[in-house]
Amino acid sequence: METVLNGQGQTAPTKTFSKKVQNAWAMYDWANSAYNLVITSTIFPAYYAAITVTNGSDQVQFMGRTFKNSAMFDYAIATAYLIIAFLSPILSSIADYKGNKKRFMQLFCYIGAVSCCMLYSFKADTLELGIICSTLAALGYCGSLVFYNAYLPEIAPEEQRDKLSAKGFAYGYIGSVLLQIVCFVFVLAPGLFGITDSSFPPRLSFLLVGIWWLLFAQIPFRRLPNGTPLAQHPEHGLLTNGFHELKKVWQQIKQMAVLRLYLLAFFFYSMGVQTVMLAATLFGSKEIKKGDGSPLGMQELITAILIIQLVAILGANVIARLAVKYGNLKVLLGVVIVWIGICVAAYYTTLDTEFYILATVVGLVMGGIQSLSRSTYAKLMPETKDTTSFFSFYDVTEKLAIVLGMFTFGYIDEIMDMRTAIFSLLTFFVIGAGILYLAYAKAKKERTNSTVI
Repeated sequence: METVLNGQGQTAPTKTFSKKVQNAWAMYDWANSAYNLVITSTIFPAYYAAITVTNGSDQVQFMGRTFKNSAMFDYAIATAYLIIAFLSPILSSIADYKGNKKRFMQLFCYIGAVSCCMLYSFKADTLELGIICSTLAALGYCGSLVFYNAYLPEIAPEEQRDKLSAKGFAYGYIGSVLLQIVCFVFVLAPGLFGITDSSFPPRLSFLLVGIWWLLFAQIPFRRLPNGTPLAQHPEHGLLTNGFHELKKVWQQIKQMAVLRLYLLAFFFYSMGVQTVMLAATLFGSKEIKKGDGSPLGMQELITAILIIQLVAILGANVIARLAVKYGNLKVLLGVVIVWIGICVAAYYTTLDTEFYILATVVGLVMGGIQSLSRSTYAKLMPETKDTTSFFSFYDVTEKLAIVLGMFTFGYIDEIMDMRTAIFSLLTFFVIGAGILYLAYAKAKKERTNSTVI
C-alpha cells in the first residue's frame, strides 16, 4: 500500500495494482509504438521523401505556399505538438477532476489510429491529405501519451517505476519491430505478392499500423482503472481550469529546487533528442550516401532504424539498471553527454556504414533517456493524486521542446542545409547537460531521494 495526498491535501492510502494491470499498461507501448517506428521513423518519411521529389526538385506546395519537403515535414510535426501542448492542460485537468483519464486516452488513441488508416489514401496527388492525416496521427499519438504516462505513479510504487517505465519502452520496441518486419516484407519484396503499384506497400503499412494500434490498445483499455474524481473547483471554468491546475503545479515545482532544475534540463535536452528521432530518416535519405555515391534507399533507411529499435531494447534496460546502481540524475547526465557526441559525429557522417554505427549508438541511448526521464520525474514529483495534472506539466514541457526543436531544425534546414541543422542541436544538449549537473549537485546537497542521485 502506498500513501498519497487526496484532493483536500490529506493523506490517503492508494491501491497497489497487480502485475496484470502493470503489464496491461506496458502493452499500450506495444500498441502505439508501431506508429512511432513506421510512421514517424521509417516507411512514412522515406515514402514522403520519395513522392515529394519531382525532376530533382524537393519543393512542395501546401495550402498555396512553397516549402522544402523536409522542412514541411518538420513544420507539420511541430504543429501537431503545439496543438497538443495547448490542449493537454485542459483535457488532463478534466480527466483528473472527472476521474476519466482512460476515456481521453481512448479518444486520442482512436484519432491517431484512424488517421494512420486514412494515410492509405496518401499519394503524390493527395499531398495535403497526407500532411493533414500525418499531423492528426501525431496529435493522437502524443495526446494519448499524456494520459498513459499519468498512470505510472498510480499503478506502481516508487521502487518499481524505473523498471516498469523501461518495460513499457521494451514492449514498444519489440511490438513495433514485429510489425515493421511484416511491413518490411511488403515494401522490399512486393513481387512475392504480385504487387505492381510501388506506392501500395507503404500505404498498406500505414493501414496495418492503424489496425495494430486499435487492436492491441484494447488490452490496457480493458484492465486499466478509470481513475477517481477529485474535488471540484466551481470557481474556475471548464476550459480555464486546466491552466489553473498547471499554475498550481508550477507553484509547487517552484518550491522544489531539484525538480525545477530537472524540468529545465529536460526541456533543453528533449529539444535535441526528439528532433533527432523525428528527423533521422529524412537526414539519412538526403545527407548519407552509399559506397557508390548513390543516396540511401528505403531498404537501407529501414535497416538503420531497425538497428536503432533492436539496440534500444537493450539500451533501455541497461540504463535502468545503471540508474539503480548509480542514481537517475548521474546516469542521465552521462547519457546526455553521449548525445552531444552523437550530434558531432552526425555532422561528419557521410557514408552508410558510418550511419549504421551511429544508429547503433543512438539506439543504446534513445530508449534509455526517454524511459529514465519519465521515471525520474515520477520520483521527484510530490506525492499527490493530481497525477494527470503533474504529468500534463511534464508533457507540455516535452511538447514545447519538440515544437521549438522541430521549428528550429526546419528553419535552419530551409535557409542552410540539414547537416548544419543537426549540428545546431548540439547547443540544446550542452545547455541541458549544464542544468542537469546543477540539479544533481542540488539534489546531493539537499540529500534528495537516494535513488535519484
